[in-house]
Amino acid sequence: MPEQPFDLLAQVEPFSRLDAGTRAAIAERFELIHIPRGEMLVRQGEFSDRLYIVVTGRFAVMRGDAKPLAVIAAGQPVGEIAFFAGGPRTANVRAERDSVVLALSRSEFEGLAARLPDLWPSVTSTLAKRLADTTAGRCSSGFVAPKTLALCRAGQRRLHPKFIDDFKRNNSGVSRTLFLDSRSAKSHSDLCGTDVPRQAFHFNDLEKQYDQVVYICDEEPTDWTQKALRQADQVLLIADARAAATSHRCAPNALEELTASLHEPANVRLVLLQAGYAPVVKGTHRWLDPRPFVGQHHHVALGRDADLQRLMRFVNGKALGVVASGGGAFTAAHIGMFQALQEAGYEFDCYGGTSGGAAMAAAFACAVDAEFIDRHTHVMFVERKAMGRWNWPRYSLLDHTVFDACLAELYPAPDVADIWVPYFSAATNLTRNKLEVLRRGPLWKVIRASAAIPALFPPVFKDGEMLVDGCLIDNVPLRPMRELKDGPNVILDLKVPDLGPYKTDTSKLPSRAGLLSKMLMPGTSPSPDAPGPQAVLLSSLLRERRDVSRELRSGDLLLSFPVPEDASVLDWSKHRELRWAAYDFARARLTGLNI
Repeated sequence: MPEQPFDLLAQVEPFSRLDAGTRAAIAERFELIHIPRGEMLVRQGEFSDRLYIVVTGRFAVMRGDAKPLAVIAAGQPVGEIAFFAGGPRTANVRAERDSVVLALSRSEFEGLAARLPDLWPSVTSTLAKRLADTTAGRCSSGFVAPKTLALCRAGQRRLHPKFIDDFKRNNSGVSRTLFLDSRSAKSHSDLCGTDVPRQAFHFNDLEKQYDQVVYICDEEPTDWTQKALRQADQVLLIADARAAATSHRCAPNALEELTASLHEPANVRLVLLQAGYAPVVKGTHRWLDPRPFVGQHHHVALGRDADLQRLMRFVNGKALGVVASGGGAFTAAHIGMFQALQEAGYEFDCYGGTSGGAAMAAAFACAVDAEFIDRHTHVMFVERKAMGRWNWPRYSLLDHTVFDACLAELYPAPDVADIWVPYFSAATNLTRNKLEVLRRGPLWKVIRASAAIPALFPPVFKDGEMLVDGCLIDNVPLRPMRELKDGPNVILDLKVPDLGPYKTDTSKLPSRAGLLSKMLMPGTSPSPDAPGPQAVLLSSLLRERRDVSRELRSGDLLLSFPVPEDASVLDWSKHRELRWAAYDFARARLTGLNI
């Protein structure tokens, strides 16, 4: 038995509390097993007849096909609760790279327990602590920064050498990073041999020496490239998008097909190299449509360090997002809060929002300044009355055509994917009764779907399904942002004022004939003081609120602007007052904060 297993047991509960002689006796009973990338080590529901300890590699813990709940790395046990406590496996555990584990059968353990009196007390103590941590929510789960990356060319052009140089330069001063290609790997003889377990041990040793290891793939699917892709936690597919996008140039190559066979989309990022920065580019769909195996894409201008730094924040789970809530005319406050955040030095890596918040977030994602947004908000809602045109109520109470035309003028991007930084809007899918997170399609229509207030505006129909305002399900789409990326978030919310008192007697409200008479004879008695259907509907949608502060994590910042009581959810004429009041509020909140 190699020395590593014995050394490893000293670092693993429930064996760390035992003396060296007892650990040595246990180590002799373990079996060394190689688990190739992608294979299941244990399956949910199976009888737990073996205990495993990870020697090298990494495993993902999942329930069904959902997003991984946790990551198990070298030195950690697998399935110890079910093994020691009895019962079936509670989750699937899949190898995320070529790995080596130690396995101990139940019969071997029972034989050891009969001979070693200190074993069971140590086990029970460990189980009690682990179960207590689980109950308290302290078990390790969620995001784990990747230790290994693979850089691989995408499309039909070679991997651009300047990108590699820029990538190395931007990582050299941040962490201890080792870059390996097929040439430099030859200095590590174990990496170039055919003994897979020995390779796994050597890869593991390299990870212990460095904060991150970056494998640079060959131009073709060589043996080295296959090793690099099998060992990588994440793969960056690098495509040269500087020339016109054609079907041939954008077609996936053999390296990408190999990547798709080894990796889940969540572990694959497409990096599109652009000639220079632009808030909105063209032709991104030609790269994304033939690549369903890509989880996320990033635009990077060659030689622009800010883009590479943003990319690595996404990779390392440190990307800063901003989420803007819905709220009708109240969302003009987001203009002021965004402005204050920018002046304070906040640079966002990802934008998202619901309804009016989706529109404001999209404008800032497209690098439009606050003055432009303020001016066009006035034109759209005050001068052109985009939400003040009553319609014959066949499809909606309001005429949507001016609203749609204004959105198309202000947000001309043909696809959300063309925006330089990631963006999404949140809509309600009434067909499926679920939240619809929109990341593709014409930008104006994605915003329109998120802001399609039921009955006031017609729904947006997408693939035969009916989409309306996202505030019905999630007015503050923090969860979708966290599903898109890891890292801190700034949440822009609105404290909506309580409705004022209405002393109107419902029975005194006029009939249809009475209303018509008042319209034709202005000198008659005034109409009762009661809100119209627009105000009732919007106010009803904004009543269903949750306490977002309970969902905050370390590094998050919540700006919840108290909307003045004299403001109206439909009155866009006060958008400038709301903007500047929210600006002052945010500046006061941000004073003294470290960004």
